[in-house]
Amino acid sequence: MTYLFDIGNVLLAFDFEPALNSLKGKNADPQAIDKIIAAKDPFEAGETTIDEYLFLIRRLLDFQGSDPELFAAWNSIFTEIPETFKLARKLKEKGHRLILFSNTNAIHAPYCVKEHQLLELFDHAVFSYEIGAIKPADAFFTRSFEKFNITPEETIYIDDLPENIAAGDRHGLRSFCYDYNKHHDLLTWLDTQHIH
Repeated sequence: MTYLFDIGNVLLAFDFEPALNSLKGKNADPQAIDKIIAAKDPFEAGETTIDEYLFLIRRLLDFQGSDPELFAAWNSIFTEIPETFKLARKLKEKGHRLILFSNTNAIHAPYCVKEHQLLELFDHAVFSYEIGAIKPADAFFTRSFEKFNITPEETIYIDDLPENIAAGDRHGLRSFCYDYNKHHDLLTWLDTQHIH
């Protein structure tokens, strides 16, 4: 069986606001955080370079510090969700194939992989910025299926966003919309999937 795990709010909880607020200079744009998050999709689709995105963050926040400070704050948004890590370890021990399946960018992905040792646990990773498409776009799914030889009906997909789950269903995946405050619901659902 193949398991596709989203990262954000499935493996790692995240909150942009404290990190971005910590970078604000005195002339920050009042809508800076909303604008930075709105510009995240093209960055995660690989359409914007790291330099372009950092320039945008600096300009909107009136941030005067160094690139390492900016990277550190941008990467400080994540907290591990222990229950899903435990589940992933258990599935791995049973011999299932685990794949990261995430809308992410060229700063967050390498950081999360290294800091949280994700590729010690996961066999492969589908990162939106590398394949040039973001969920829920069809291209994200079709390119991933092709690249990793994924058979949808033999694949469990766990994500926290209903629109991504709807896309997963449309592509024939056995999809579950995850809420880390209700982890038990996922375990109960997995029990109904008759996985061997």
